[in-house]
Amino acid sequence: MKFSRLGPVGHEIPVLIDGDRHLDLRGVVTDLDGAHLASTVLDRIAAARDAGELPELEGAAELRVGAPIARPGAILCIGMNYAAHAAESGSAPPEIPILFLKTTNTVGGPFDEVDIPKRSVKTDWEVELGVVIGERALYLDSPADAARHIAGYLTANDLSERDFQLAESGGQWSKGKSAPGFTPLGPWLVTADEVDPGDLRLRSWVNGEPRQDSSTADLIFDVNHIVWHLSQYLALDPGDVILTGTPEGVALSGRFPYIAEGDVVEIEIEGLGRQRQLFGQA
Repeated sequence: MKFSRLGPVGHEIPVLIDGDRHLDLRGVVTDLDGAHLASTVLDRIAAARDAGELPELEGAAELRVGAPIARPGAILCIGMNYAAHAAESGSAPPEIPILFLKTTNTVGGPFDEVDIPKRSVKTDWEVELGVVIGERALYLDSPADAARHIAGYLTANDLSERDFQLAESGGQWSKGKSAPGFTPLGPWLVTADEVDPGDLRLRSWVNGEPRQDSSTADLIFDVNHIVWHLSQYLALDPGDVILTGTPEGVALSGRFPYIAEGDVVEIEIEGLGRQRQLFGQA
């Protein structure tokens, strides 16, 4: 199944995308958040769809597209998870997953405008596969146990300010990751049964010019390994979002200019949809 949330910020309506129809889910769930991602709830949604009990949302095409997951409890990010990106960052590939956090108020819709932070001269793009947790995961026995804890997948842009992240960091990365709007998500949340996370094409463009073009087949640590590994240190709760890393082709490489006011960044993951952000200045 493919889910979206449509409407103004703070008033999004959860919908199920069924072909060219947007089916209103408010008769089944209040929102698409951690409380409504369990497999039992997803089964109820599927049953309501099959029974013809979900009304079509009128005027859906005219509504803003919001992030497809509401109010994640945490945004957990894996750094340098593609060997070529680690190399362009000047680092060796990590031997264990590198974890950093983004604040949850960075979440935005896939087509929302984003402001370059004040003082920023190195705002960067990063297309990433996002993993949405559906069932609490803690101390999993093995990576093979991870799949049943995943509700679905989405497209994410891990926007970053590299000076804040590296030169002004104090040793942690989150300063460069947490400006308002720095985590556009969506346009869709696609349930895990419809996605092969091990072989998805990821691409990005700036002002129509190609930047990144890679595959999740090149991940150093795959999705199941990441979920298992993180569960050894912390609890992953329903609605939490994990960003799994970005491939090569970002401005940090030195091959491309950083984002400037008026630039348009587009990112896309095969089967999970495309984003577009116009950048202004804070």
